[in-house]
Amino acid sequence: QVQLVESGGGLVQAGGSLRLSCATSASIFRRNTMGWYRQAPGKERELVARITSGGSTDIADSVKGRFTISRDNAKNTVYLQMTSLKPEDTAVYYCTLTRYGQDYWGQGTQVTVSS
Repeated sequence: QVQLVESGGGLVQAGGSLRLSCATSASIFRRNTMGWYRQAPGKERELVARITSGGSTDIADSVKGRFTISRDNAKNTVYLQMTSLKPEDTAVYYCTLTRYGQDYWGQGTQVTVSS
């Protein structure tokens, strides 16, 4: 069973930074694509960023230049470094793992950006 453990959300002022982390087991982490989605109140869930096992990244236009996704294979952890945060970045952020075409989801972590 795939388990994703997220951490790092919280409340921050506009212009601030946060780093989200998501850890899973070593046996599945290294071979699979990891990602972050977010869902704001009243809006659909959207892709924020993802990173393949080889390190290729895909970043949403809305956060490009402000957010960075990375992975540490030694720690079986994927990170989302968020800088220059805006109130519109407020959402629940979900870690995902794609394995054999199936997506697995973390429990979500709340990020709130105050103006």
